[in-house]
Amino acid sequence: MTDNISRETIHNEAIDPDFIDAIVDAGADRIRTCIQCGTCSSVCPSGRRTAFRTRELMRKALLGLKDEVLSSPDLWLCATCLTCLERCPRQIKVTDAIIIMRNMAVAEGYMLPQHRKSSKKLLETGHAVPIDDANREIRKNLGLKEIPPTVHSSDEALADVQKIMERTGFKKLIEEEKEEK
Repeated sequence: MTDNISRETIHNEAIDPDFIDAIVDAGADRIRTCIQCGTCSSVCPSGRRTAFRTRELMRKALLGLKDEVLSSPDLWLCATCLTCLERCPRQIKVTDAIIIMRNMAVAEGYMLPQHRKSSKKLLETGHAVPIDDANREIRKNLGLKEIPPTVHSSDEALADVQKIMERTGFKKLIEEEKEEK
């Protein structure tokens, strides 16, 4: 079993000793009990199909490799299925920790282009996947209204959703991109 964390990585990376404290304080209180057994990686359905290694992400977080974790595309490969929690011998809420780290990543300006695009669609239309002409036709053929009774059919509701996104800071988060280091 090889890990991508070498001695050079640890010595050359900026280690943030407060990173793990921030994750714990946000709700992943048992993450420090991780024994690096690899169960989370071995049961991860996403890890079977992608380069995602849950154990490696947790290890980097524990080491305080904040920038490496938050800028990693792997952070977004978790399917949030909770299989890791169900099998973890320490009952670590790995999925919660990953969601916390994703929130931190977005707050620092890191977001995958696909997520940013979906988020911008949400801001513009009130839906991450807006109704297009093909979907309208399908709905019509099924005997449904072409436009569902959601923000698609109400300018007032869309304005309310956009106001919420503005006030919660969501709009600002999706518009700011982290410059590559």
